[in-house]
Amino acid sequence: MADRLVCRECHRVQDADEENSCVVCGSTSLTEDWAGYVVISHPEKSQIAEEMGVVEPGQYALKVR
Repeated sequence: MADRLVCRECHRVQDADEENSCVVCGSTSLTEDWAGYVVISHPEKSQIAEEMGVVEPGQYALKVR
């Protein structure tokens, strides 16, 4: 998925043609080097979201380098 960037801080996946900063946390530390993918629709009910520290619904990378 070379057309996707991931935030190194919160692991949010976003399109490469979006902003130069993360749409969730505002970090400018984005990378194309990531693996794994999870979609979290209800973070308040998700154990994975709790482990990852996710509070906003969306697409997240499991491993970010």
